[in-house]
Order: sequence, then structure tokens, then C-alpha cells
Amino acid sequence: MLRTDLKLGVKTGYPKRVSLIRAYVDLMKLRVVELLVITTLPAMVLAEKGLPSFGLVAATLIGGTLAAGSSNAFNMVIEAETDKLMARTSKRPLVVGTVSHRQALVFASAIGVLSLAIFQIFTTPLATLLTALAIFYYVVIYTILLKPNTSQNIVWGGAAGCMPVLIGWAAVTGSLTWVPVAFFMVIFFWTPPHFWALAIKYKDDYSAAGIPMLPSVSSQSAVIGQMWFHTIAMVISSTALIQLAELPVWALCATVLLGAVFTFQLFALKESSENYDRVAAGIFHWSITYLSLLSVLLVVAQLLSA
Repeated sequence: MLRTDLKLGVKTGYPKRVSLIRAYVDLMKLRVVELLVITTLPAMVLAEKGLPSFGLVAATLIGGTLAAGSSNAFNMVIEAETDKLMARTSKRPLVVGTVSHRQALVFASAIGVLSLAIFQIFTTPLATLLTALAIFYYVVIYTILLKPNTSQNIVWGGAAGCMPVLIGWAAVTGSLTWVPVAFFMVIFFWTPPHFWALAIKYKDDYSAAGIPMLPSVSSQSAVIGQMWFHTIAMVISSTALIQLAELPVWALCATVLLGAVFTFQLFALKESSENYDRVAAGIFHWSITYLSLLSVLLVVAQLLSA
């Protein structure tokens, strides 16, 4: 018996129930969530100055995943019509009719409430409050207000993606210091060059959907200039983070080296070059590697200096 794969819209051997589960998972955009999770753990390690308890880590990561998934699901509901106009989003569950708007709203609300309950029960009130603010900020401030109205949408809207470091720190200590703020700023400045590098590839999609993403409404020189600004600010913030966290000198040197590799990638991004899109794609992939390596570095440096 042939069945329909609800994500791809083609006939497969997936049972209907499995396909429906897969559709709900797709609503959460877990590939995006992965980047948020890998910044939460190092923030918790820095806050604890060692390894936090397994239960606290598990609750924070599970709660954070559900919170980000809730935000992403609300985002898909709000942008369902826009997603129809973009090739890269035209197979999303709401677009192809796998789940209804009502089902998606119920799902987004349920996992959002579950996330807050987990934080409230197993972590701290401050972590719970910050999680609620992160969901609100992503859904209302970024998705509804900023994304369709300004080319700086990802700059200010990206603040929602920086919240996990504050949440992770607050889950351990119940308070905030300059260390998580510095970590917040690293991700705040990391997000625009990371996202714009991807948006360069899909700028025609954004134009078709009427979304003023910077690469679709500005010249290549303007995009490159802003990517340089944010990258330099990211490197400075990274070094500040190492110093505020009082990590060893070798960690500072390694951080500077990572930043140097990142900036080296930007040198290859030239206006009107034939490989402009390919270089941008390389920057996008390296940006993920950069954040992953920085997170590992923070954990290792803290554990070795504890």
C-alpha cells in the first residue's frame, strides 16, 4: 500500500502516523534549535564553574528545545501564506496541508506551556521568565513586527536566538552577571553574518515573498560592509567573554584564532565575483562550525581551569 510522505509531497513507505509525527517535528525546525542548544550548555558550565547536575542540564535543554520549537511553530503559522511564495519553504507542513492552522496553533501553545512548566519546576523563576520573554520576542517582535518591515530584521530579531545563554546561566544561578551578557553579545553579532550568508543564496525567494532581508534589498557592498562590522564586533565580544569568565590565556588565543579564520572567510567575498554565492555558502557553513567550536572551547577551558 502506497502512502504519502507529508513533508515532501511524494509517495513513500512511511505509515501515515509516522508522517504526521514528522510533520509536527518539522514545525519545530529542530535543525535551527540545535544551534540554540549548543550555546546553552557552555553557559551553564561557565555559571557552575564546572559540570551542573545532569537533571538540571536535561531539564534546561529539554525546556529550551520545546520553547524554541514553540516559537518556530508559531512562526510557521504566521508566515504560512508567505511560505507559499518561497521555494525553500514551499514544502512546510502548513503549506502542503499536513496539519491545519488550528492544529499547529494548539501544538505550538502546548509545547510552549510545557516548556515554561519544566523551567518553573526544575530550574529558577528567572530562567522561566527569560524563556517566556524569548518566545514572545521571537513571535511578536521579530516575526510580526521586524521581519516584514525592516532590512535590519535579523539584527534586532536575532536577540531571541541569544536568549538561551541567559536562560542557561539563570537556570544555574538564578541571576545574571556580565559573563552571560558578553556571551549574549557574541551570538548577537554572530547572527547577522551567519544568516545573511544564507540569505544571499535565497535573496530571490525573499524578494518574491516581499520580505526585506538585507541581501534582497541592498547592494553587495552594503551587505559585505555590514557582515564585516558584525564579524569584528563578534570577535571583540568573544575575547571579552573569555576575559570576563577568567578563562586561561590559551583559551583567549584559541578564540582569537577562531575569529581570524572567520574574518579570513570574509576576505573572499568580493562584489560581483562569479563565485559570490558559493563563497557566501562557505561562510554560512563556517559560521556554524565557529559557534560549535567556540562552545566546545568554553566548556573545555572552564573544566580544565576548575
